[in-house]
Amino acid sequence: MRHLAGLLLGLVVTAAVLAGGGWATSEALTQAAGTAAAQAGQAAAVPFDDQKLWIALGAMAAVGLVFGLVVAGRVSPLATFVPSMVLLAWTVVYALDQPRALSLIPAEPSVNALLREAGAGARTLLTSGVLALLGVALFIPVLMPSRWSRPHDDADDDYESSPEGSYY
Repeated sequence: MRHLAGLLLGLVVTAAVLAGGGWATSEALTQAAGTAAAQAGQAAAVPFDDQKLWIALGAMAAVGLVFGLVVAGRVSPLATFVPSMVLLAWTVVYALDQPRALSLIPAEPSVNALLREAGAGARTLLTSGVLALLGVALFIPVLMPSRWSRPHDDADDDYESSPEGSYY
């Protein structure tokens, strides 16, 4: 049952990194481009919105919190194995066949705008190597043997075995 929960948690972490992290990256880069254009005295393509920047930074912090809890927490190793394999496999596909890897990102006009923004951010994370870095960081806990064993239960120590040579 612990590994089933870890599998489901791994799917949530994968979605959080790809969708949440992708959207936050896209939004933060858009706001940074607007700020740079304003400082250069040019008209920005997208006006600077301080509130959107704070929301994007908060989303990045939330993704980082989920990431850190899964890596440091004592949950099933599947919770880190699933997202690490997705991120590393996508990075390997990108290294071997860039057009195919980039074609997996939703960019059609029929897709919801939020999903397109998340895809644009995921493209940035993929092409810059951040997804490979996160994939390796998520894979390290899988190598720890203590993650695969059941946690020690203190209730097992309540029953004492009889000493050798006792009468009972």
